[in-house]
Parts: sequence; structure tokens; C-alpha cells
Amino acid sequence: MKPDPSYFDIRIATCERDLHAAQRLRYRVFVEELGGDGAMVDHDRRLERDEFDPVVDHLCLIDRRRSPEELDHVVGVYRLLPGLRAEEFGRFYCDSEYDLTKLRGSGRSLLELGRSCVDPAYRGGSGMFLLWNALADYVLDLRVELLFGVASFHGTDTRALAPSLSWLHHNHLAAEALRPVARPEGYQPMDLIPAENLERREALIGMPALIKAYLRLGGRVGEGAYIDRAFNTTDVFLLMDTAAMSEKHRKFYEGRWQGQ
Repeated sequence: MKPDPSYFDIRIATCERDLHAAQRLRYRVFVEELGGDGAMVDHDRRLERDEFDPVVDHLCLIDRRRSPEELDHVVGVYRLLPGLRAEEFGRFYCDSEYDLTKLRGSGRSLLELGRSCVDPAYRGGSGMFLLWNALADYVLDLRVELLFGVASFHGTDTRALAPSLSWLHHNHLAAEALRPVARPEGYQPMDLIPAENLERREALIGMPALIKAYLRLGGRVGEGAYIDRAFNTTDVFLLMDTAAMSEKHRKFYEGRWQGQ
């Protein structure tokens, strides 16, 4: 059965307290847990920030049992940037790592997902179920056709990541007509191991849960990974077509909760 989600709220951040709580969660995950940093990170106040925060929507998972005054009530967050808003702002976050020319030229409505993170105590539970379903509602409301964003492997040792990166390249590469390519300054080839030498189990064991979830929803990857030294990550570009995702999304969650 589905766990009782009665103590959760889901909302787009509309006040400074929600925004700061989302940035505090990001700090705990991306800076303290994963060792990242950035030019606008506020270490004194423990806020992970950047220049996109004022223009995106922060989809927040709220635990009503936690204190807003202590900025610990946001326990999950997705940062959402619709295509039209990105045009007004001048760019997507992913533009710094990937060439998005083909996506922009597709004529389809776009939504960039970013800074996705969940408090360790809530990973894999009913909160994530609610967060993903709220994201699906957001996508339907805006009639988004293509979702995309970078998802990260912790660390920059590509030898250790070779089975997972190679599996993505050989089995989940996006169609050439839409496929973004990692920018030269951080480009890392992903076809590090020939397809015939790959073991599926080894490749998937080393893959972050979020990336595996995207793949189960029909996600595809761009060409090349991008080494992000500041965040101590190896990033891959993930692209999802909502027309293909909707049926997979339903089956994914039905199977998930029936299995608990």
C-alpha cells in the first residue's frame, strides 16, 4: 500500500522562507554531502544559490512537522525553468554544459529540470512519489513536450564510472535530431567500454537512483558527459518526451506501490 502522505504539502515556493529552505536543502545535499561549490554559494548562511534562482519555479516538498523558522521544512525540491521564461532570461542552465541548438530548433515546448534533491531521510518514500506526481501535473498544465536537464554522478573519476557511462551511451542515446552534445571544455566521451564487454548489473549498480528512474520513464541521454569540477560531478544530459513518458509514468508508480 501507498504510505500515508498526510503530513506532506507540495507547492511552488512563493515566499522567501520557502526559497531559503530550498537553498538550505540544496546546500546540505550538493555542498555538504557531495562536496560541491559555486560562486554564489553562501557558506555562512548555508545556502546553495545561483543566478537562476530568481527566474525559476521551485517545486517544494514540505514536511509540515518540520519548522519553517529553522528553514528545514523543505525536504525535497525540483527547480523548473519553462522554455519561454528561459528565452526571456537568455539561457537555460544546461547551456553552460551542452549545445542545445537542436532542442531549440525542434519547435516543441521545453521544460528544464534542475537542482533536484531530497533529504536523505525521505529518499525512496511517499514524499518522492508526491514530488514526481506534482511535477507531472506541472508538465500537463504547461503542455510541455520535452523535459530535460543534467543528472549527476558523484565524482570525476571516469574510470570508476566507465561501466555506467558506457551503458548509457550504447543503450539510451537520444535521437540524433534532438541530441545535445557536451561542450568541448568539459567533454568526456561516454563510450569507454565496447558494448559487447558491458555487464548490465555492474553498469546499473554504479548508476544514481535518479538516473535509473528517468530511464524507466523513457529517458534518453545526450552525447558525451560533462565534467563539472566545481560541483565535483560528472554530468549526463537527460531528455524525456512527455508523450512517451505518460504511460510509462503510470506503470512505473503502479508497480512501485504494488510492490511495497
